[in-house]
Amino acid sequence: MTAHIEVAEPHVMTTYGRVPIALERGQGCRLWDINGKEYLDALGGIAVNTLGHNHPKFVPAIQEQVAKLIHCSNYYHVPGQEILARLLTERARMDKAFFCSTGLEANEAAIKLARKYGVDKGIANPVIVVYDHAFHGRSLGTMSATANPKVREGFGPLLEGFVRIPANDIEALKQATEGNPNIVGVMMEPIQGEGGLHPMRAEYMQQVRALCDAKGWLMILDEVQSGMGRTGKWFAHQWAGIVPDIMSLAKGLGSGVPVGALLAKGKAAEVFKPGNHGTTFGGNPLSMRAGIETIRIMEEDGLLAHTTKVGSHLKARLQQELGTLPGVVEVRGEGLIIGIELAKPCGVLLTRGAEAGLLFSVTADTVVRLVPPLVMTEAEADEVVAKLKPLVQQFLSE
Repeated sequence: MTAHIEVAEPHVMTTYGRVPIALERGQGCRLWDINGKEYLDALGGIAVNTLGHNHPKFVPAIQEQVAKLIHCSNYYHVPGQEILARLLTERARMDKAFFCSTGLEANEAAIKLARKYGVDKGIANPVIVVYDHAFHGRSLGTMSATANPKVREGFGPLLEGFVRIPANDIEALKQATEGNPNIVGVMMEPIQGEGGLHPMRAEYMQQVRALCDAKGWLMILDEVQSGMGRTGKWFAHQWAGIVPDIMSLAKGLGSGVPVGALLAKGKAAEVFKPGNHGTTFGGNPLSMRAGIETIRIMEEDGLLAHTTKVGSHLKARLQQELGTLPGVVEVRGEGLIIGIELAKPCGVLLTRGAEAGLLFSVTADTVVRLVPPLVMTEAEADEVVAKLKPLVQQFLSE
């Protein structure tokens, strides 16, 4: 029997179609709702809870920081910013970081930086190349770079300055930009999370890197969902052996505490000057401590190798148990960001999953998305498959 709750929210805007449960506490990859029902967490707060719930190393550090200082202001130096910036730029082989609170803000900053880079070079109307299936956020700027019509429509004129192309087609990129002197950058997700777990091929990313170098464009990578160890490397683009000029991060960076970051390298790292960009909450002492401790614990506990191992196991089991079912199009992903594409829209599976004690999401209407905490074990991965298979089988038989 599902522990459904009767939810009345007359004062909350109806921006979400919620599953009718309310979560109260968590431990590792387990969650419990207010009625005591237990769930296996294969969503991780949408790739946010890197270390799971109530991590024994993370929680005391955050409690200690809360007792010291939560927020001050960017009027003053925040020592944690330099520590976290160094940790990130060393692992990314980049130079500088700007801190904000969300992935949307990081992507908005990336768009602003690229446009100013172009204006500083004398380009009055800078243009950024973006992709089919892309999702970069819901502000006017990031929404304009996003492909999904459901996100874009109904808000009036969008921001100009974007050219959209199909993924993994270098000739399409060349043709779309041929003779256009206003191109300033190419913005892509190494794995298109909200767009249905579509990966950019390593060879294609290498080709884009080479083309950006030849043309003087900025290569901008949105690693908001695919970064911070989710694929088994610090950042998903590292499987292609490249380094971007600009990279956005958020989600898993703070293990549940809101943290966003924009990393930049070389000429891109010098574009912003005082007054060009800013934030009230970004880079506060609490969020910086969360990022620092997340990286420290990930390295102490060997979570990159663990993610590769458990992710490979989970993907193999999903392919074995679900991949051959009629109506399953493909199982794809890397590490612990995995999608199971079905042949028809499957949004109803969210509530059915909760009823079965399994939390996941559906993206791009037809793709079951699994982005669990990186601490998930192989036994828990097996449990995900055991809970998910009958749900998918029943759904596809209808």
